[in-house]
Amino acid sequence: MGASGFRALVVWQKAKSLAIFVYEATEVGPIARDFGLRDQMRRAAVSVCSNIAEGDERETDKESVRFFYIAKGSLAELQTQAEIARELALVREDLGEEIENRAAEIGRLLGALIRRRKA
Repeated sequence: MGASGFRALVVWQKAKSLAIFVYEATEVGPIARDFGLRDQMRRAAVSVCSNIAEGDERETDKESVRFFYIAKGSLAELQTQAEIARELALVREDLGEEIENRAAEIGRLLGALIRRRKA
């Protein structure tokens, strides 16, 4: 695995960990009964790590970057949904902030990965 493949693996691991965290965080409290928002948050979180994995397996850097951008879009969705859930008191304040903070970190890492793949 090359250096960029290793970087993608690190970002993927963090994204997968976030998806698991989102599943656990949405399993309890009022969000567990808000099936629409809960399921949308889960789909967005899973989409992030799935698109990173798919992008890393693509033949060209151009194709990879396309999927990494899709992952960034899913991160933005998840951050927005977490903020809404937090402001509506559907998730605990600390859980919502943790989701938002992890998503922001992954977004920065993905941005760096995209820049490297574009170069």
